[in-house]
Amino acid sequence: MIVYQGDPAAWEAPEHGSAVAIGVFDGVHLGHRRVLSALPGGNSGLTRVAMTFGTHPAAVLAPDRAPTRLSTLKRRFELLEASGIDRIAVLGFDESMRDMASDEFVDRFLVEGLNTRFVAVGTGFRFGRYAAGTTDTLGDLGASRGFRVEVVEIARHEDEEIRSTLIRQRVESGDVEGAASMLGRPYEMEGVVVPGDGRGRRFGVPTANVSFPAVLTVPAEGVYAVVVGIDGSDHAGVANLGIRPTFDGTDRVLEVHVLDSNMNLYGRQIRVGFVGRIREERRFASVDELLTQIRSDISAAEHILDEQTS
Repeated sequence: MIVYQGDPAAWEAPEHGSAVAIGVFDGVHLGHRRVLSALPGGNSGLTRVAMTFGTHPAAVLAPDRAPTRLSTLKRRFELLEASGIDRIAVLGFDESMRDMASDEFVDRFLVEGLNTRFVAVGTGFRFGRYAAGTTDTLGDLGASRGFRVEVVEIARHEDEEIRSTLIRQRVESGDVEGAASMLGRPYEMEGVVVPGDGRGRRFGVPTANVSFPAVLTVPAEGVYAVVVGIDGSDHAGVANLGIRPTFDGTDRVLEVHVLDSNMNLYGRQIRVGFVGRIREERRFASVDELLTQIRSDISAAEHILDEQTS
């Protein structure tokens, strides 16, 4: 996978031209995939490029309202590649880009940087200084510079538009099933397994404490059926996300118990896919009561995951 970054004058533009989808593509949800699928296929001779942003534009435009992320940048790359993208152009949204005129953006990044022949964007796409550039602006600039523009209608699930903001709300409320219906897969968090207090192993239910990036959207506290990705293989699991009130915890922790393995995961990068919410987190009167509930949670997780695969 070729990734373009920095000054577009230094990019090696595709000789026969490129077809470019532009967007943040956070999470690469079903709405994003609709835009990506609008790009011409391989028989067109064009290189399929996703143009995205390393930093969400809102982090510059309105830092206090900048959203959390539905995926890390690395995971976004993987999902874009799985969607048939050949190359990725990562733009650093900063003060200079915020103030860049619409025609300068098109000339620098699309024409000179990528030798663009086709552009796909979603309805409502804005660009350039003061977000003055619209899809009509882009179409007019494309007509004078040799590329065609397709504006893709927002995808819908049932009666709702598929938008990253709505998916974040679903995740944060614990409705991971609703989020998955718009993502096209379970919502995922990934991070490195770090040492914990070892309490789970002493109780016969070893857990991996996952240190995840602070920028990720965090589901509501509770217990979830999860799929754990370890070195390319998926494993059934149950996760607790919360402060562990039975033990007077104060810090939010993501603990994962892998059902079919007892491997040592310390220091390893794992991915946790949230398939279904089992219950809220709560305080138990005793360790025995907690362990009884954990056994029930494991059975519930197995049932949820079996339903997903049947």
